[in-house]
Amino acid sequence: MGGREHNINRTNTNTNTRREVTAMAVKKWVKPQVNNNTGKAVRTEMHVREGDTVKVIAGKDKGKVGEVVKVYRKGLKAGQILVDDVNLVKKAIKPKSTMGGEEERGKIILTEAPIHHSNVMLFSKTKEVVSRVGHKVVGGKKLRYLVKTGEVLQEVPRKVQPQKEEDAEASDE
Repeated sequence: MGGREHNINRTNTNTNTRREVTAMAVKKWVKPQVNNNTGKAVRTEMHVREGDTVKVIAGKDKGKVGEVVKVYRKGLKAGQILVDDVNLVKKAIKPKSTMGGEEERGKIILTEAPIHHSNVMLFSKTKEVVSRVGHKVVGGKKLRYLVKTGEVLQEVPRKVQPQKEEDAEASDE
């Protein structure tokens, strides 16, 4: 009804019928959560990281095992992950014209779509079992391990952005 929802509450009082109409606006788009202090997007804490082997425990691909390719921590896809060969969707690609005036035909390709991180569990390749993740401190380093097997997860080095030339010169002095 014109972009608004109407809730109608009816109560019977003797012979009179009373109607109350409450109007509520419906969101036309969804915005990511923003931290009020910094103005930046809020990061979502997740139990999986890139490079982890996971097993899907819910959804149309339940039971599939794959490696986490990408983790979305903030923005509209916050809390979602891309797993190799899981949640495949068909995507149409428009035809492109090349420099010679020839047209390349359009295609329909299969590509992975993100799934929510709560629909996967970490998977042990050696014991072939799923497990929750635990944290323990060994030698001053915080390590992640599988609770069922005790297997320590390999720590994937985080991507470090290279310093700009101005910053490198300032640190040399």
